[in-house]
Amino acid sequence: MKKMTSLLSLLLALPMMACGGSGSGSETPSGEGTSASGSVKIEALNVDNTKPLSAQNQVIYEMNVGCMTPEGTFKAATAKLADLRKLGIDIVWLMPIYPRGGGIDSPYAATDFKAVNPSYGSVADVKAFVIEAHRLGMKVWLDWVPNHTATNHRWVKEHADYYTKDSNGQMVHPNNYGDVFQLDYSNPALVKAMNDCLFYWIDQADIDGYRCDYISSPKIPANYWQDIIPRLKAHKKGLVVMGEGDLTDRNNQRLQGVGFDFDYAWKYQEGILYRSFGPQATDAAALQTQLEDFISTSSKMSNDRMTYLTNHDQNYNDGGRSLNKMYGENVNALTTLVFTLYGMPLIYNGQETGNDQILDYFHDTKIKWTIGNRKMYNTLRTLIALKHTQKALSHGTAAQRGSLKWLTTGNKSVMAYEREKDGNKVVVVLNFGTAQQTVTLKELTGGSYVQWLDSKTIASGPESRQLKLDSGTKITLGAKGYAVFVK
Repeated sequence: MKKMTSLLSLLLALPMMACGGSGSGSETPSGEGTSASGSVKIEALNVDNTKPLSAQNQVIYEMNVGCMTPEGTFKAATAKLADLRKLGIDIVWLMPIYPRGGGIDSPYAATDFKAVNPSYGSVADVKAFVIEAHRLGMKVWLDWVPNHTATNHRWVKEHADYYTKDSNGQMVHPNNYGDVFQLDYSNPALVKAMNDCLFYWIDQADIDGYRCDYISSPKIPANYWQDIIPRLKAHKKGLVVMGEGDLTDRNNQRLQGVGFDFDYAWKYQEGILYRSFGPQATDAAALQTQLEDFISTSSKMSNDRMTYLTNHDQNYNDGGRSLNKMYGENVNALTTLVFTLYGMPLIYNGQETGNDQILDYFHDTKIKWTIGNRKMYNTLRTLIALKHTQKALSHGTAAQRGSLKWLTTGNKSVMAYEREKDGNKVVVVLNFGTAQQTVTLKELTGGSYVQWLDSKTIASGPESRQLKLDSGTKITLGAKGYAVFVK
């Protein structure tokens, strides 16, 4: 009978664990999954309600209030916060909460930046949501839309001078989006009005940060951000600002160093994991080469980075792209990669259920909360707990992250790496192949390990395995299998 153990007791037991086996034997499992040679001690693993060791071990969750519950209100979403805390969420990023306009109900077409979509509730409801999140130990970020407003925003009539005009004196639709008008940041009055709205939500609802939409807009000068971000941080200690844009992109490099705490690792997801690798790929060696370049480029930046497999744009835009459509059978191994390699990982609302829904955020498709894929659900739960409790998985500056070492597998389909900080080591092995593979990791530091994640057994629930590993240990993974070991 399996004995339940908390994460804390497991971690405390790590230095003195009793493990059998020399690592010189061989075991070949049947089916998909992972096996390491030698005898093991197996225990059920409690991964619920974990808390991060530091701000560099946090996980962020993108929430559309209208999709979150059948009611689609802040009051109903507030009642769901306890579930998110149990899952291990640290930051809730709220998609735009403002009244919608422009004719097509885009949440990014606001009619009033100091009001709440009436179908969601009131400013008081937002405040109550934030109070409950803070009570549970979570932070709340608002989605901020600085580039434009809906075509029927009250400013269109009251302050036409706030908007950019074409040569005929007509307001401009940015990127030919017919539901919005471009704001004019050369007008000091507009800048003051937008800044007032930013301070408003800090004062009224005590929000903890902003996710700023479309910062790559050429119509918003870099010096605007250089001015407002320090002022926001002075207004509330600890406030965090994330920009929706990849600051390594040539067109966005002007925004490096202006004050954003996080940017989007856009090329990582869109360019590497989806476009280049995607649902059919098996070549882990080629993927590793791209990842090495990504990390080298990212390490030169002064800001931290958010990583993800999906978000509202990826999920719904361009006709809709579910996780299975984008990544196929690679989805679980890639999820493991995103949580353990680099950056702060994002979960898009409902992703944890494994239901593979397309969520129309214009019309607030309701999330199906029944668990559709227990393998995905339990994998995410375990990865969040790993991210929270292992120093080696910290994100942030080079000093905050610790070291990354790629481990030679001798197998083109299998990738392995070790992250280490202050003596804490996490070893990740991923098989992107379509058949079972067995590898040895010659650079592996030998000793006692706890296997936190095994793709063969995770659908049945999280469990830990205490075992010994060394450079001669044979590690077997099933097709599309994955494993995480902690030392």
